[in-house]
Amino acid sequence: MKDVKSSTLKLGFLASGNGSSAQALVEAIRAGTLAAEPRLMVSNVKAAPALAWAEAAGIPALCVPTKIDPDAADRRLAEEMAAHGVELIVMSGYLRRLGPAILSRYAGRIVNIHPGPLPEFGGQGMYGRRVHEAVLAAGLPASSIVIHVVDEEYDHGPELARRSVPIEAGDTPETLEARVKAMEPAFFVETLRRIAAGELALPHAA
Repeated sequence: MKDVKSSTLKLGFLASGNGSSAQALVEAIRAGTLAAEPRLMVSNVKAAPALAWAEAAGIPALCVPTKIDPDAADRRLAEEMAAHGVELIVMSGYLRRLGPAILSRYAGRIVNIHPGPLPEFGGQGMYGRRVHEAVLAAGLPASSIVIHVVDEEYDHGPELARRSVPIEAGDTPETLEARVKAMEPAFFVETLRRIAAGELALPHAA
């Protein structure tokens, strides 16, 4: 695979819901503030709003269900991303563990955003409001948003960037979640901009 450093990023997206981070990235691309091209949106959920959004935005969109035959879905996902010229995959709320075919073909080229400090508040089942509940229960002075490379374990790959989110007096899981969600899209755009500019290196270039 071509090195993505100091070049236009050719992006593929994985989403199980709205794909809000993907939408923010595409908006930045079309505003001319991110050197990238959206090549493909894939969801494991046929009714995912991310697919309808991508189609309306003129981005190829595809549903690849994973429950019936995960191995076949894994191979198809890798093939479709490659066929659409994707060089870097962005997970935008994709709630399935990736398989060996996609992880091998895109080693070091899949990134995810996590709404809490890692590794302490990651792992299987730690997503969405559960993360914020755990952070508040731990009594921390601040939470974090972490962008990391994806590997075979949940929330485990090398960290690329981190942004602190202070805990405010009276915070609830709902208020913390809202504040984190409001910060995530711009942070993702900023991080991919640094990758495109060659300021932030991805590991294990294929």
